[in-house]
Amino acid sequence: MLTNGSTTYGSIAISLHWLMAILIFSMFALGLWMVDLNYYHPWYHDAAELHKSMGILLFLLLLFRFTWRFRNPIPKPLGKAWENSLASLVHRSHYLLLFAIAITGYFIPTANGVGIDLFNLITIPATLSFSKTEVDLIGELHQAIAWSIVILALLHAGAAMKHHFIDKDATLIRMLGCQCSQKSKQQGD
Repeated sequence: MLTNGSTTYGSIAISLHWLMAILIFSMFALGLWMVDLNYYHPWYHDAAELHKSMGILLFLLLLFRFTWRFRNPIPKPLGKAWENSLASLVHRSHYLLLFAIAITGYFIPTANGVGIDLFNLITIPATLSFSKTEVDLIGELHQAIAWSIVILALLHAGAAMKHHFIDKDATLIRMLGCQCSQKSKQQGD
């Protein structure tokens, strides 16, 4: 099933969720690694180019996912009211932070008027210019947002594990795309 049901996520939502998770953690690891490279390291330029291309790809996936989510309602949450409110806040925060990191990530390399090459296929043009001090500040903000996204994602994963192992409901199972044959698990009983 491509679309979400009342109790299950569709394959598009599941694929977007996991593809973006892999991309986010990969970009985070690459970002941490590349900032410590010196100019003479063989990956000094290539790591940054790969990070930028992955960032543009993540932004495009984010736009699609954001649109998909509003056109395709999510299944009914299985947790307690306060857990569902907190989960909603976390999801909204993720979207906000992902848009913010995409914007700051775009501004850093384009500050001097040079566009971003998307896997050497097309160039995303630069639109604004910034001073060195402004770019440094944007870079610090980009890094803080990246850490916030990863910490929030780890808390999100921890909550999914809590639902699976402690509450024993189908919250995690349905995002894995597994069909839960026990009706009580679907309803969170």
